[in-house]
Amino acid sequence: MIIKKITYIIIIMMLVSACKSTKIMNKDIDSGLSSKRVIKNHYTNAFDKQTFNAKLKVKYSGKTNLPSVTASLRVKKDETIWISLSKLGFPVGKILITPKRVSYYEKINRTYFEGDFALLSNWLGTELDFEKVQNLLLGQAILDLKKEKFDIKIDQKNYLLRPKAANNLYDILFLINPINFKINSQQIKQLDENNTLIITYNNYTTIEDEVFPKEIFIAASDTKNTSTISIDYRNVEFNNAVSFPFVIPKNYERIILK
Repeated sequence: MIIKKITYIIIIMMLVSACKSTKIMNKDIDSGLSSKRVIKNHYTNAFDKQTFNAKLKVKYSGKTNLPSVTASLRVKKDETIWISLSKLGFPVGKILITPKRVSYYEKINRTYFEGDFALLSNWLGTELDFEKVQNLLLGQAILDLKKEKFDIKIDQKNYLLRPKAANNLYDILFLINPINFKINSQQIKQLDENNTLIITYNNYTTIEDEVFPKEIFIAASDTKNTSTISIDYRNVEFNNAVSFPFVIPKNYERIILK
């Protein structure tokens, strides 16, 4: 039952960013950059469009493997994330995420979920909200890097940032790309329960002068199990008009996650 709940959580979360300076595109890693400068560059290069829509290929693997699905993703920055899931061309479910609510239904078992981010936050061991989910999809840090001081070093041609102040509850690190200053990997480990979340961005592409992820790989593990999700972006477009049709069908059973 716990694994089933975690499966729902991961699917919901994953299928689940005014003015800025000029984009920074250094060609070589600069070992002299401070952590403060790297963080500033990361936010300077943040996503700068009002909407985006894309096609996705999504694969989940865990104790209970699920078949690969395709998805349509629509995002209105800071307002709405909408996902429609399909298998072999047939719709199988939808997800709607707003700053205050997460809603989801799936047609195979005729179930649905409606609630806030509290459960996801408890499971991950860090506060989760709309902005963090949005940043995850865009290659941005899911935590606010400006709130802490970080040590910096070069690790496998990345800037590795780790908080200066040790935390008895969490171990956190970020690997930042030295060319586009997007996230290459972000890791959060909940020490007392040994829960770990690792989000890796295997590749980036440039679309309309916007640096955007091509692939995202997520691994969530505890002492007994590891669940993974891979997301491949396809046909990404920016600043198109987007709509978010979402109606939970009648006679579906509500999922209560505790």
